[in-house]
Amino acid sequence: MKHPPLWRMFFVIPQSIITFDLIPIMKRNLLLFILPFILITFSYLPVTSQNTVGTLINTPDAYDGFALFTANYNTYLINNCGQVINQWTSDNLPGRSVYLLPDGSLLRAENLPNEYLNIPGMGGLLTLRDWDDNLIWEYQFSDENILQHHDFYPMENGNILVLMLENKSVEEAIQAGRNPDLLIADGLYNEKILEIEMVDSNDINVVWEWNFWDHLVQEFDSTKENYASVAKNPQLLDINFLGFSNGNNNWLHVNSVQYNKSLDQIIISSRQLNELYIIDHSTSIEQSASHSGGRYGRGGDFLYRWGNPIAYKTGEESDRKLFAQHFPHWIEEGLKDAGKIILFNNGFQRTTNFSSVDILTPPINSDGSYELNVGEAYGPLDFDWTYVDPVDPTNFYSRVLSGAQRLPNGNTLICEGTSALFFEIDENDETVWKYQSPAALPDPLSQGAPVDAVESIFRATKYSKNYPAFVGRDLTPGDPIEQDFNLDQCQVLSVPELVDTERIRFQNPVQDQLKIETNLIVEKVELYNLQGQKILVANQEKNINFTYIPSGMYFIKIFTDQGLLSKKIIKA
Repeated sequence: MKHPPLWRMFFVIPQSIITFDLIPIMKRNLLLFILPFILITFSYLPVTSQNTVGTLINTPDAYDGFALFTANYNTYLINNCGQVINQWTSDNLPGRSVYLLPDGSLLRAENLPNEYLNIPGMGGLLTLRDWDDNLIWEYQFSDENILQHHDFYPMENGNILVLMLENKSVEEAIQAGRNPDLLIADGLYNEKILEIEMVDSNDINVVWEWNFWDHLVQEFDSTKENYASVAKNPQLLDINFLGFSNGNNNWLHVNSVQYNKSLDQIIISSRQLNELYIIDHSTSIEQSASHSGGRYGRGGDFLYRWGNPIAYKTGEESDRKLFAQHFPHWIEEGLKDAGKIILFNNGFQRTTNFSSVDILTPPINSDGSYELNVGEAYGPLDFDWTYVDPVDPTNFYSRVLSGAQRLPNGNTLICEGTSALFFEIDENDETVWKYQSPAALPDPLSQGAPVDAVESIFRATKYSKNYPAFVGRDLTPGDPIEQDFNLDQCQVLSVPELVDTERIRFQNPVQDQLKIETNLIVEKVELYNLQGQKILVANQEKNINFTYIPSGMYFIKIFTDQGLLSKKIIKA
C-alpha cells in the first residue's frame, strides 16, 4: 500500500484539526510547531500543479528535453513546463506522423480529402517546413489508386521511407489467391513502402520500393497465384488470414514504418493482423520483389515476424502477444536496452481492455539474420519488460494511436493517444512527468475544461536539447498552449546567454587533446553524443584529454563566466 507523501500528511492534519472548535491559542501553537516541517518538506517537493491541462507533473527526475507532437493544424515543440519553444502551422489537419530533422526543419504528414480511398490515419500530403515555418517542399501521394497514411521515416541520407496504401481490384485479389467469400468490399487494400528523394520544391524520385503483394502465400486455390503451404512459408503473408479485419478492404492497416541503419532493415506494424514484420532494405528494387538477393539472401521476404503466430498457422490464441499495436521500433544505440524492440501494445481484443508498453529481444544472429526452428514460431516466447498501470491496468488504455520511446536517462516516454496524455516513467515505473495536451478546436482548452474535448495525438517524441536542430536557435520559452495557464509551481530554467564563437576557439576536428583558447573563465565543459547522453564533464579545464573518446560527431557545451557556447564537434 502506498502512503501519501509526507508533505500531504503535514498539510492535511492541521487543516482537519483546525476545523474543530479549538481555542485560538491551540491553533497558533499547533501551527507554530508544524510550520517549520511544512516549509522544509515543501523545499523537497516534486514540481506538481493543480492544472487539468498542460504540465501536471514535472519532477527533477524527468528527462529535460523538448517534446514534439502535432494536433489539429499545429505542431508544437514544448519544454517540460509545457511552454512552447517553437510552433508550425498548416492549412490541413495532420496525416499522423511528424519528425523534426537535424537541420531544424519539420517533416509532417497532412490529411487531404480523397473520394476514392478513405481509412483512419489517412494523410496524402508530405510537407517540409523550415524552423521559421516557411514551406520548402511538398508532394501529394493521393489519387484513386494510392494514399500515403500514418507513418513515414526520414533517413540519414535525406531520403524518406513512405508508407503507402494501394488499391487492388476484386479480380486482382482473387487471382492472388484470396477466397472470394472473404471479400466483402469492392477491392482489397494492399500496402507498400516507397523510398523517395525530394526534388526541387514539389517533386520526387522513387529510389526503392517494397510491396506486400510480392510476398503472399495461400493454400485455398491451387489454380491461382501464390499457392503453397502457409505453415511451411512463414516468410510470406497468408492473403486469407483476416486478423480482425473481418474481410474489410482495409485488411492490413499498417500503422508504422521504422528503420535500423546498422542492420539496413525495416520494421513494419500491421494493426489488423496483430503482427510486426522485419524486411531487408539492402535489396535492389528488383530483388525486393523477389525471394532472393540482398544482404540476407531473402529478397523482400520477411526476415522476421512476431506477435501472432496464428497468422502462419504455427500457434494458438494463447500464443498471441500483440493486440492492435503501434510504433514498434528498435531502441537506439547508447540507450538502455539498445537493439531491442519497444512498442505500444494497445490491448484491443484482450480479454480485458488495457494497454501496455512492451520490450522484446528478437532472436537475431551476429550477421543480422533471425533464428527459426522448423515447425515452430519465431521467438521470443514473451516480452523482456512490460509496463501496465501499477494500480489498475484498466486505468491505462488507448484503443488506437499511441507510442512509447526510451529516453537517454533510462526513462520511458509514453503517449496515450486517445486521451492525448503524455507521461514519463522512471526505471521503477514511477511517473516523473505528465502532460495533458490542451489542443482542441476551435481554441485550446482552459484549466478546468473537460479534457474529452482535446484532439487525439498519434505520437509524441522527446528530443535532447543537444539535438543538432537546436544548435544556434533561439530557444527562449514562450507561453504554454493552454488558456489560463499556470506556471507557479513549475521550475523553469533560464536560458543562458550565448557566447560569440569568436571569443572561444579550438581545433575542430579534435585529435587527442581539446585545447580551448579564450580569455574567458571556463567554468565547465560538457560533451554529449548524438543521443543526448553526457559522456564527459571537465570542471575549470581548458586542456582536456580526448584520447579515450571514440571517433564521431558530438556536441560540446562550454560554460564560462560570460555565458555558454554550444557547438558541434568532431573527434577524428
